[in-house]
Amino acid sequence: MAEVPLRGETVEELLRESPQAVVELVLQQAELIVEQRQLIERQQAAIAALEKRVEQLEEALRQSGGGPGAAPFRIDAHKRKAVPKGPGRSAGHAGEFRTKPEEVDETIEVPLKECPNCGSAMEKTTRLEQTIIELPPVRPLVVRLITHRGRCENCGQAVQSGHPMQVSRAIGAASTQFGARALASAGLLRHGVGLTLRSCCMVLEKLFALRVSPGGLSQGLDRLARRMELSYEQLAEQLHRSPVVHTDETSWWLQNERSMLWVFATPEQTLYRVVEHRDRATFHQTIRPDYGGVLVSDCLAVYDDATQVQQKCYAHHLKAIAAAQSARASPSDWIKQVEALLKSAIALGKERAALDELEWLKRLKALRLGAHVVLEETTRACPQEEAVRARLWKQRDHLFVFLDHSGVDPTNNLAERQLRPAVIRRKLSCGNKSRRGARTFEILTSLAATCRQRGEDFLQMASNAARLQPL
Repeated sequence: MAEVPLRGETVEELLRESPQAVVELVLQQAELIVEQRQLIERQQAAIAALEKRVEQLEEALRQSGGGPGAAPFRIDAHKRKAVPKGPGRSAGHAGEFRTKPEEVDETIEVPLKECPNCGSAMEKTTRLEQTIIELPPVRPLVVRLITHRGRCENCGQAVQSGHPMQVSRAIGAASTQFGARALASAGLLRHGVGLTLRSCCMVLEKLFALRVSPGGLSQGLDRLARRMELSYEQLAEQLHRSPVVHTDETSWWLQNERSMLWVFATPEQTLYRVVEHRDRATFHQTIRPDYGGVLVSDCLAVYDDATQVQQKCYAHHLKAIAAAQSARASPSDWIKQVEALLKSAIALGKERAALDELEWLKRLKALRLGAHVVLEETTRACPQEEAVRARLWKQRDHLFVFLDHSGVDPTNNLAERQLRPAVIRRKLSCGNKSRRGARTFEILTSLAATCRQRGEDFLQMASNAARLQPL
């Protein structure tokens, strides 16, 4: 509405000169009042919503039992045990203590001849004994190695002498080098423990008096990885022959581009692969289509029909079931029935050793029949129930594979545990800046993890690989 020009100074003058203008003015004021009232109502509604949200957050904070620093992976209040397990191991376990070394390097005796308080002579004392294990001050062993080279006068070949301590034949500016054990120790810190390059440099300097730059250390580890590449490829071949392989993947950064980190694990070995794509062709570069074992994975579509025999992770199934149940206004008896079905399968797998063959086959047949009845191809009216039914019906051939094959777990926890250290490392470095760095990560991290699983010495393995092979 357009504003009306007012020429008078009082209401009486306005009424006499322009009564219509007064009416227009009143209407304008009424509109302004309505707009202000609506604005106030909207602000009051927003304030009420914020107050309600604050109450919800405060209630969640009270239930969590922690403050702002509470870990995001904590257990929800309704899932916690009323009487949690006490600290330490269960009663009756074998005690743990530091054993006394058989070899003693030095014995020190501190006599007590007089009282430290009054100075009186001490005639009777009791002998006490302790064993202290201490680290000596570390000083690097510096070896000046002199070799000779020349040309044989008989055969004309160029030859050079060598020594087992050599890691390279470089001379000149590159003639000062880390020895095999020093380089292997750096590899263990970087790819076995998961320290950043700068942290590795700090540990090497503070504990071992070895000074190195992050760039120099990175190049040294690249050389070490190239010498251990054959062991990595042998690991990939052993993986393909394993009866069971667990696999999982997570996001990764390679050359500032979003990529993937794939992990393939068995109880005896772990293989990491940094890849640019998460597709079937990339997966088959590690696990070929003719793989004859059992593949344990989540329900990612890439894995569907990628191998002949598969087991889908029950933990992912149960998580999807719990999410569907919580999304409903009231609990679903059908979803509870499906959850009980999967948990019964897990329980049956644990009881397998205690059951005779006839009882085992009887219970397994009943379990399969129950699954068919519950999940038969009939659409559920409830959207949450249908989502669960469709998920499990699609994977019906992979539900009870772990009951048919010994040594197969119903969950993919092994791959997720082996992926966890890489996820922590990603928080520090995000990934790899170069393809060469990614290859170094694949080789050294895979071999370090495998040595840990097998109880082997990665430090010794890397030391042997770092040494220069004879001509």
